[in-house]
Amino acid sequence: MSDIKSAFEIAMEKANKIEAATPEEKMQWKFKPQGEQIAAKYLKDDINLLAEVSKFKDEERVYVTQGAVEVLVRGIDLPRNEIVKKTTRKAMDGIKLLKKDKTNVENVFNKIRYILNHFTNEGEQQKKQAYEQVKMQFAAKLQQALQQQRGANAQMDMSNIDIERHPQFQEEWRRVIAQMESQYLEHLNDYRRELVELQ
Repeated sequence: MSDIKSAFEIAMEKANKIEAATPEEKMQWKFKPQGEQIAAKYLKDDINLLAEVSKFKDEERVYVTQGAVEVLVRGIDLPRNEIVKKTTRKAMDGIKLLKKDKTNVENVFNKIRYILNHFTNEGEQQKKQAYEQVKMQFAAKLQQALQQQRGANAQMDMSNIDIERHPQFQEEWRRVIAQMESQYLEHLNDYRRELVELQ
């Protein structure tokens, strides 16, 4: 029973940790969330990112920039639709404004653009092929199940069944899409991490 802590003891431990934090940690806790908020506003509205970040003192700006870049990096995503494409472009523009090492940032951006273009072009073709394959396989499974249910000699009329709206087909298609996208996301996540670590 002695290892069960009261809410008061837990709160006191947290308070002691906060008191024991270094001045650097305290600054990070204070200013990183402010950077996150600025980046979120920048992506949502049309604010001047540099002007907002420049309002902070040099030692504060380090953490504000860190927080902002982390949010902007999460804004880079696979171009599934026009809104995502626009957000990705804006996030990349914001990162370029905030990072000092412009050359390495541009090198990482080139890798990201390659992934995004591949997803849009070749990926779209792969998706169409996969969709037709999943549809054919599902139709065959459905026909087999219906034949077993009605007997081997029963005539099957599949024309009135909308396979694409069938919940099991949609579930299978979502699984296939997630698997295809995971390959792109794996590379994209590597490049996102690279961007965060750059100066």
